[in-house]
Amino acid sequence: MPADEAIKALETEKENGLSSDEAAKRLEKYGRNEIPKGPKRTWWQRLLAQFHNVLIYVLIAAAVITALMDHWIDTWVILAVVIVNALIGFLQEGKAERALESIQEMLSLEAVVIRGGKKQTIDAEELVPGDVVMLKSGDKIPADLRLFKSKDLRVEESPLTGESTSVEKDTEAVDEDAIIGDQTSMAFSGTVVTYGKATGVVTGTGTETEIGKINKMMSEVEEITTPLLQKIEKFGKWLSLIILGITLVFFGFGYFFRDYEVFELLMAVIGLVVAAIPEGLPAIMTITLAMGVQRMAARNAIIRRLPSVETLGSVNVICSDKTGTLTRNEMTAKAVITADKIFTIEGTGYKPEGKIQHDEKEIDPEKEKVLWKLLQAARVCNNSEIDKQEDGHWKLTGAPTEGAMLTMAYKAGLKDFKPERIDSIPFESDHKYMATLNKADDKKFIFMTGAPERVIDMCKKQLSDDGAKDMDNDYWETKMEEAAANGQRLLGVAFSEADDNRTELNKEDCEHNKTFLGIVGIIDPPRDEAVESIKECKEAGVQVKMITGDHVITAKAIGKEIGIGDGEKALSGKELEEMSDDELRKAVNEYDVYARTSPEHKLRLVKALQANGQLCAMTGDGVNDAPALKKANIGIAMGIKGTEVSKDASEMVLADDNFASIVNAIEEGRTVYDNIRKSLLFILPTNGAESLVLMTAILIGMVMPITPLQILWVNMVTAVTLALALAFEPMEEKVMERPPREPDEPILGKHFIWRIVFVSFLIGGLTFGIFSYMAQNLGMDEGVARTVAVNTLVAGQLFYLFNCRHIKSPAIGKGFFGNKYAFIAAGALVVLQLLFVYVPFMNTFFDTSPIDGRFWLYSLAGGAIVFLAVELEKYFVQKNG
Repeated sequence: MPADEAIKALETEKENGLSSDEAAKRLEKYGRNEIPKGPKRTWWQRLLAQFHNVLIYVLIAAAVITALMDHWIDTWVILAVVIVNALIGFLQEGKAERALESIQEMLSLEAVVIRGGKKQTIDAEELVPGDVVMLKSGDKIPADLRLFKSKDLRVEESPLTGESTSVEKDTEAVDEDAIIGDQTSMAFSGTVVTYGKATGVVTGTGTETEIGKINKMMSEVEEITTPLLQKIEKFGKWLSLIILGITLVFFGFGYFFRDYEVFELLMAVIGLVVAAIPEGLPAIMTITLAMGVQRMAARNAIIRRLPSVETLGSVNVICSDKTGTLTRNEMTAKAVITADKIFTIEGTGYKPEGKIQHDEKEIDPEKEKVLWKLLQAARVCNNSEIDKQEDGHWKLTGAPTEGAMLTMAYKAGLKDFKPERIDSIPFESDHKYMATLNKADDKKFIFMTGAPERVIDMCKKQLSDDGAKDMDNDYWETKMEEAAANGQRLLGVAFSEADDNRTELNKEDCEHNKTFLGIVGIIDPPRDEAVESIKECKEAGVQVKMITGDHVITAKAIGKEIGIGDGEKALSGKELEEMSDDELRKAVNEYDVYARTSPEHKLRLVKALQANGQLCAMTGDGVNDAPALKKANIGIAMGIKGTEVSKDASEMVLADDNFASIVNAIEEGRTVYDNIRKSLLFILPTNGAESLVLMTAILIGMVMPITPLQILWVNMVTAVTLALALAFEPMEEKVMERPPREPDEPILGKHFIWRIVFVSFLIGGLTFGIFSYMAQNLGMDEGVARTVAVNTLVAGQLFYLFNCRHIKSPAIGKGFFGNKYAFIAAGALVVLQLLFVYVPFMNTFFDTSPIDGRFWLYSLAGGAIVFLAVELEKYFVQKNG
């Protein structure tokens, strides 16, 4: 809509604005210019939410059962596990609810408005549609505005659009379906004026602003539970039902078909429940996840929500923002095109190091007449500065494109080339160039940089190695098209000699008779590590998709350079907007590069990928990424350049903003999942063996081979010592060469269930057999027979630990000594078991008896049989594929 029509539609006036009465009425109608705060959970609600988990319920049930048995030590141990588990989750998630608050902090606090013909400063929250607002450099824009007066306005919109450079604004109407990044006549709430001044009329406040819509999208996005939590919840429910069912069946069987007393039967059934519940499992899982968190933190990936560690291991697609994540967000001059030659420039960012080459050979720029003059122009026609910081990084003060030109000049050794500047014409959007009048070597020159087509229009001659010649516009047009196809932004450079008595510049006579020097191609360079990381992702079966606010040509070229897409196919935000959800679901399988996107597009892309059954990680650093970060299975924010909003909406923050750290995190995620499965594979046969021993005893009507207290002892010592050692298992070989597991792949596959049943019968059978042999054949005291039975159960677990360290490969081989904690745990278990057998108060407490040394051989033999049997099983399973 033309500006005058927009003002008319909003029923306001350019010069006078709204009257105070009208502003008050509209404030009543539209509400305050603020983002509504959602209902905030109190700290105790967040703490209680940590207990809402089936496995935690199972643990609490175990604590209640042990309390009913007056076994208070175990009760407190189990409750301590529950509380530690809850506290870790509570602290990790403490920041999560600050996401919306961070967006609110981004909004402007004050606004300069014209009301009733008078200029006044008001609280930004009091702005209403129709208010006339004045903007100047440095202002944070207080609401969405339609500009009607603008002078050289440039706005930093990267938090909203992902654009890496300031956007020039004007007052001209744009296409009706223009996306946010192309709405040059609009200034958006929460973005910042970097240059110039303007006046505009408020078109939207509060939730009707673009940033307000992002906030609304974030509050509407449902957080999704992680695959592991879903599986464990499912597993916990099934386990609880099975335990309940078996317990009731055996209680009925014992009561009606065996002559047990009710109390004895009740104790046996409680023993069966305690035997079947893997009390240590939630603690082991939490510790394994926490270990993963520590290892990832050491590799620059900070996890904010504990279960997210494991999710990383199953991610099969990463959606990454381009600017600052895959690229450095530091504009760099990479090529100089003159009338005769094309020069390439090494180095990236604002660090002034790198060779200048022609035909892949280093050259002395001073010997290249045209290049040298162009580099001098780049040095002096510039208002930016680059400085080395204490940490060794180079920091730019000024416009990014000027920073790229200045760095290029420094690389050529022109740092100290500072001819006197007599006058200048600053860059403005209406004339699209910057010019300076300088005195160098007793001569005066006019140097000029700007949009190539604009600078070319002012030139009659072009400088070549043979001197000045007539302009060859066709040559420059071809070269500009080639450079643009490589994703380069272009700047034209020209100069002319000036009269010695000239003291000022004016546009009229400055815009003629220039000599064209050449074109500089500038890019936002890819991170060196990003290319390698993307390659690793592909090997690991993880797709990488690039989502950016940049133009299609730039996006395709950068994508091809870093290994995303083929450089031919890219989907623009406009095309994406016209697609239905079903069409988009098909498109996400075809396209890897998405350009000119808005926050809604990013969110739709994540939803489309998830609808295809993919587990999606989303990286980003701007406010515009926040809704998609929250919706993704795992949101990954940037720690250095990321906004607080994006960090608070994410599950993981990269401390070094490096895409490569994601690959490290995926490695650790896969290792964590492997270690959790190893823990399950280890713990469940303990419970299975104990349950089988008790069920067999009830079935044949004999005395219980192990008591409920002894079962708790076995469960706690094996979980606390042995199972804990598996949390420290190092990464399996070729972990990044296997494809990501399917999201619906059960945590216990057929092979796992077979192994658990096989080992349960093996350890349970040996334990029951040894108890029966000692009690009936050798006529041993019940206490001694039970003690040997417990030792056999523990020895079986101890030997089985070493089987579990490698799920499929042999236990003894490369890496056998790779986890020192396995040996420390084994030693600790032996000490605990000796205390259990020989310390008098333990004998009283657990109803055990000291035993002769020869009886230890029975238990050790049982353990050795378990170890050999499982290794044989591995061999045959591997052999038969």
